[in-house]
Amino acid sequence: MSQPPQNKSRQLRLEIPANLSAVYSNAVIISQTNSEIILDFIQIMPNDPRARVQSRVAMTPANAKAFLNALQQNLERYEEKHGEIKLPPRPPSLADQLFSNFKTDENDENQQ
Repeated sequence: MSQPPQNKSRQLRLEIPANLSAVYSNAVIISQTNSEIILDFIQIMPNDPRARVQSRVAMTPANAKAFLNALQQNLERYEEKHGEIKLPPRPPSLADQLFSNFKTDENDENQQ
């Protein structure tokens, strides 16, 4: 029994449910297991110490890498049309905050 030839360029029809709601996220927490990359899309509001997870997406590492490549290509296209996306300065980490004023003997010797 021979198998029918495989169509290598498969066309997908994207169906978006009518009741699908879009969610807004202004941050993401990324974690991984040995078989998954997990993206927790969160919303942080001013004057509210809570960060609410709006959506969780789990992907295989291969799909996450393909997603990363697609996202990179789309960001490059966006910047070609609208200019460079400037990121705000990264806030200092807890370690930076705790140890930025910490002086070692080596620092004292170099300053004398």
